[in-house]
This record gives sequence, C-alpha cells and structure tokens, in this order.
Amino acid sequence: MNELLNLAGRIVVVSGAGGGGIGTTVTRLTAEAGATVIAVSRSQDNLDTHVTPLADKGLAVLPVAADASTDEGIATVMDVVRHGEGALYGLVNVAGGAAPSTWMPSTRVTRQDWRDLFAANLETMFFMSQAVAAEIRAQGNPGSIVSVSSISGMNSAPFHVAYGTAKAAIVAATRTLAAELAPEGIRVNAVAPGVTETAASATYVDADPDRDQRAIAMGRRGTPEEQAGAILFLLSDLSSYVTGQTLLVDGGLNLRWTHLGADNTSLFLKDENFRDAIRRIQ
Repeated sequence: MNELLNLAGRIVVVSGAGGGGIGTTVTRLTAEAGATVIAVSRSQDNLDTHVTPLADKGLAVLPVAADASTDEGIATVMDVVRHGEGALYGLVNVAGGAAPSTWMPSTRVTRQDWRDLFAANLETMFFMSQAVAAEIRAQGNPGSIVSVSSISGMNSAPFHVAYGTAKAAIVAATRTLAAELAPEGIRVNAVAPGVTETAASATYVDADPDRDQRAIAMGRRGTPEEQAGAILFLLSDLSSYVTGQTLLVDGGLNLRWTHLGADNTSLFLKDENFRDAIRRIQ
C-alpha cells in the first residue's frame, strides 16, 4: 500500500455509516486502508445490516448506534473514541440527506422544514466536527476532516432550496474551519457529489441512461465507490497540502449548460458539418 494512503494506527469516525451507500463504502475503504473506523448510525438495524458484516470480515470497524444530531449522541461517539486503540485522526461527515417529501417550491417551505434540513445536514456536520477537532487537538495530533456537501450546494437547487442552502453552508463552514484549524495541523475539506446510485437516491431518481447521457458529461451516474475514493483521498496524506476545498465529484454534471447536447456541442448549431468539425479530436 502507498504509505501516503496508509491509515494504520489511526482512528477515523464515519458519521452516517449505516445507510449502505456512501457512508458504508467510506467505512469499508477507510478500514481497508488500515484505520480503526468508528462507524456511526442512528439505526441499529442499519448497522446490523451494512456495517457488522464488515467487522465480521475482519476489518477494524466498530459499529456505534448514536444520533449525531444531538449532544448526547456525539458524547457517545467520543466516549468510544477515547477508549479505542490508536490515535484519533479523522472524521467523515456523511450523515444528512433529504427525504423525497422535502422537494417543494420555495413558496411552500415552512420554518420547520427549513430547520429540520439544516439540523440534519449543517448542524450534524458542524458539531461533530467541533467535537472531533477538539479531541484531535487535545491529543496533539494532526488530523483530517471531510464532509459531504452536494452539487445542490454548489449551484442553484430549484424545488430543494432548504437542502441546497444547507449543503452550501457546509462549504462555507468547511472553509472557515480549515482556516481556524490549519495551525493545529488539522485539514478540513469536503466533497460535493453529483447524482450517485444509492438506495437513498433511488427513491426519487429512476434509471434512464438516455437522460444521464444528456445531462452528465461522462454519460452516467456515479457510484458510492467513486465518492468514497475522493473522500479517502482528502482524508489521507495523499492530500496533505489541501485544505478548505470542496471537490465536485459529479462526472461533469456541472459542466453541462442547458443548451448543450449529449455530444457537448451547442444545440443552436444548425450546420452539421461544422458540428462534426469541432467534435473531431484530430
């Protein structure tokens, strides 16, 4: 294994590890890189289904049922960390998301809708980061924190304004935390996934290869492994001089203007000869 990717002897907390998607995949890859992973989920059933099998395979994964949106849940996680073997090094904030019922026009969003989405996404990220950073600093170690934002937080999010704004706030919090914690040797970064094939996204995104080809420059949706790979890069020493950044992992979804076709040429071009000429690689 590349030594820059080696996490042996380090404890990494993954908040939101039990859903079977990005969080579970991050848990597996981080453990395979040598870390002891504290895998956190509100749902014991999810942990039993998706995380316990990783431990059964011999990976150093400790499932912890705790609600990272509460002070009590965070205290439970930190108690496990302090009794773990190794030095606390990292945190991956995956917990959050939004149910299909949260999609609606901005004019219909209630204060409670807004507060619920901010609590689930921004507050969970911030207060878990606060606790982990304090513990890393108390131990006198360097560290790395990676949070999951969204492409919705990097652009407009029509009919999902509260979610998009909360994810944009994660980007802002990441930059500020990075500036404050850099002198302590703690790096803080984020990833912003595009449309990714997970159980959660399947509740409102159907399988449509033609649509994916039109909308995404790479012509397909991402996988949890591709998101987890980017997270592992930011978590590890491979990115030792990177902090305060949000990495779009979207297959080029953000590159597609509405006037571009599946071949990335403007739909306004009528001359097919000209279209063929500008597409020609050589």
